Amino acid sequence: MTQVCIVGAPDVAVRYELLSRETAREALSTYDLREPHANTLALDTVSLGAAVSLLNDLNWYLVRFASDALVLDPSIDEFEWLSRDLATAVRDERIAPDETGENCKIYGVSDDELVEPMYAVRTNGLPEYDLREVDDTLVVRITNEEFGG
Repeated sequence: MTQVCIVGAPDVAVRYELLSRETAREALSTYDLREPHANTLALDTVSLGAAVSLLNDLNWYLVRFASDALVLDPSIDEFEWLSRDLATAVRDERIAPDETGENCKIYGVSDDELVEPMYAVRTNGLPEYDLREVDDTLVVRITNEEFGG
C-alpha cells in the first residue's frame, strides 16, 4: 500500500476544507481517512501511480488549502516520504527510485504537529533536526528543484 498525507496550510483546517467541497469529497469518498498528525489527512492507495493521480485530481484544493502533499511508497522506502513532485517524477520514470534519497526536507514532530522543516543533503546519513526540540522527525525526499535548484 502507498500512503498519501496532505498537510494543511497554517490557519486552515485541511480535513474540513477538503470534505466540505463536493468534488474533493467525492474523490476521497472511497478511502479510509485518518489524521496521523494535527491538521493532516492521510489515506492508503494501491500504488504510487494511484497516489499521484489522486493528488492531481485534488490539485485545485491542494493549492488553496495544503502546505504539502506527501507520498510514502514502501517499494522505495518504508519510512521516508516523497514529495508530490518527486513521486510524480518517479512515476513518470524521470527519476529512478534508487536516486531519490539525496535531498531531504525533515519535519520536526512536536506534540503530534508537524513543525517547520529543515532542508538537508544526505551525505553520510542525515543530520539531526536542530531547529527546536521535537519528539520525532518525518523525513521527506525532495527534488533538486524543491531543494533550491
